[in-house]
Amino acid sequence: MISLLIVDDEKIIRRGLQSVIERQFPNLFSYRFAENGQEALELLRQEPADMMFTDIRMPIMDGIELLEQLQDHPVKPEAVLLSGYNDFVYAQKAIRCAVKDYLIKPVKREELFAVLERLILDIRMREERADTAGEEARLVAAELVTLHLTQKDVGDAITPNKAGLSWLDAGYTLGLLTRRGEGAQVSRVDAAAFRNRITELLQGHMDWMLTRDGTGGTILIARDPVMFYQLAERWRLSGTESQLRIAISDSVQGIEQIRWAYSQAKQTLKYGILLPELDVLEPNGISERNERHVVPVEFIRRIMNFIGLGRGDEIKRLLDQILDIRMISSCEIGYLERISQLLNEEVFDKLFGIYGYKVLGLLRSHAHVGHIGNFDRFEDYYTAVEQLLGSLDRFIQDRREKAPTEQHTMQKVVAYLQTHYADDLNMAVVSNHFSLNYSYFSHAFQEYSGESFSNYVRRLRLGKAKELLEYSDLKVYEISEQVGFENVKHFTRIFKDTEGITALEFRNQRRQKYE
Repeated sequence: MISLLIVDDEKIIRRGLQSVIERQFPNLFSYRFAENGQEALELLRQEPADMMFTDIRMPIMDGIELLEQLQDHPVKPEAVLLSGYNDFVYAQKAIRCAVKDYLIKPVKREELFAVLERLILDIRMREERADTAGEEARLVAAELVTLHLTQKDVGDAITPNKAGLSWLDAGYTLGLLTRRGEGAQVSRVDAAAFRNRITELLQGHMDWMLTRDGTGGTILIARDPVMFYQLAERWRLSGTESQLRIAISDSVQGIEQIRWAYSQAKQTLKYGILLPELDVLEPNGISERNERHVVPVEFIRRIMNFIGLGRGDEIKRLLDQILDIRMISSCEIGYLERISQLLNEEVFDKLFGIYGYKVLGLLRSHAHVGHIGNFDRFEDYYTAVEQLLGSLDRFIQDRREKAPTEQHTMQKVVAYLQTHYADDLNMAVVSNHFSLNYSYFSHAFQEYSGESFSNYVRRLRLGKAKELLEYSDLKVYEISEQVGFENVKHFTRIFKDTEGITALEFRNQRRQKYE
């Protein structure tokens, strides 16, 4: 798995990113989290990460300082900077720290996925080179194929003749090989064992090569397309527990056509969810499908409106219309992909935006629903979506029934904070005071107030401090102490970061109004 470190002082941001990424790339990433740069550095010293997403503005150590500190590390993650501030100065600093990209909050799904896909490709390319080190002939052939697939400059150093692939000029077929039930991604160890098994079954055949596509997928290139059907038959007869699925391209000539053949095979593979009975998928069996049918956007939005209202029968009827197998079977696969995308954006993402942590557990446990590539059969995808919608409907209905009691409790909490803001406050203290579970309290307060407990208390204290700066003659350190900051240095830094000016400058500005 690819290790991903998410660094942000807001837990809802950390877990929200994980939820969105898991639905698009299930079982691909292992996750670690840090609340600030210093904590991230400690985690990276213990174990390196392949990727890191880090916020800019964080307490203790911000994202820029974290990146600067990492420049001396022997193993640096691929870094992406997150910020709620579209500030060119930050972007300049980030470029100097060799970040891979810079995303503005709230992060758009498409931009996030594009960055992840690019980083995954870079990491897989490095793995390819590492796995094939010491196997010169195979390395040259695999590198030549990968260079063409990724549209990188091939140059004159590597040619089909030098790589032992001159037979490609006479014509060949490209196939993508997967095992049913493995989902979108598999581990490197499993992938290597899979390729070794394929190699054993192809012993005795001529003019073929087995390699990877730069993203972990297994590619078989063969002169004779019959070889793919023979391989599928041998796999079945071998008694292997998993089932083999192969998507092939039309026959092409010359290595220059590899990218086109790969793209066609990759598109053909998507149709496996609608043609589960086939071991070998051919492009000519899917080329004449309807490309013009309108996606039922309004039905999907209507489902969102019904969630939590106890109208499960109506949700089921809408889902039957949206995922009508007769319509989907007659359309090209982009129709089903668009429906899946809209279910993510118009239902699951919006519910997370409204209910946050309360639905995060449900969404995470059903992360595979986010991508049709995780399913071998359409029936399995339909059932998974139906179950998730049912779980969300029941869960949110239950939450709404409990909402009046919860809201009354949170009103008491806010009144308590308004009175005790200068005390040594933290979530443990306040949750204990109201006899509430710590995790429940964190989630409930976030939903009620619209921000985290720490942000709310900080904003409350700063508001009281501004009143004292304007209407009292207390010194800055005295005000800092009176409103509950741990020390004046911390207060002045937070004040400057929030207001853009120092506490004394704020006082002078306000008092000039009365002169």
